[in-house]
Amino acid sequence: MSESSSPEPGERAITELINAMPLPFRAFHTGFHRPYYEYARIQLGNDRDANELVQGTFLYLAINWQHCTEQPDFHSYAWALHKERVATELMMQGRPAAGPQTMVFERAVRAATDVVIETFRARFNAQLDELEHTIGLYAAMARLPERQFDVMVLNYALGFTTKRTALTMGITPETVRTLRCKAKRRLAAELGFDTKDDDE
Repeated sequence: MSESSSPEPGERAITELINAMPLPFRAFHTGFHRPYYEYARIQLGNDRDANELVQGTFLYLAINWQHCTEQPDFHSYAWALHKERVATELMMQGRPAAGPQTMVFERAVRAATDVVIETFRARFNAQLDELEHTIGLYAAMARLPERQFDVMVLNYALGFTTKRTALTMGITPETVRTLRCKAKRRLAAELGFDTKDDDE
């Protein structure tokens, strides 16, 4: 029998545990496994590390389910836990957590930046053509505050909707829109673009 024909014993145990959990946990796992995995993958740089880390996150949540559900905001708690585990894994690998020195972080920034460039281009065509060559937008993306950066990665780089991004981070859609607006304003200000108060 080939190694790929059946899951590893550890994977089977985790699957059995998840299937034995209450329906709310299984619904959470079904709804948020992908964004958790994609965020880990874009930070860690490979599927295997991301898969193992996400399995560990959901295993912890399953084992501590009662404690987790007693938190004031479970989604926010789970997201913070997951991000902490990603940061810890990066440090254990000898790489700075979520910093521009990390090559996979650079790819995450560049992926989000590609989409942001298009949204800016329609309004700031001449200026942007020059600034693209200086990497100004990339450097500015790397300096965004943590939650603004998370929104840009989930919303732009990974393509999740505003609602899905909000649920993943444990915040409201309005907060996602506010963070996205602040991020784009901050980028525009750093790059010397003129913006109006009502521009997102």
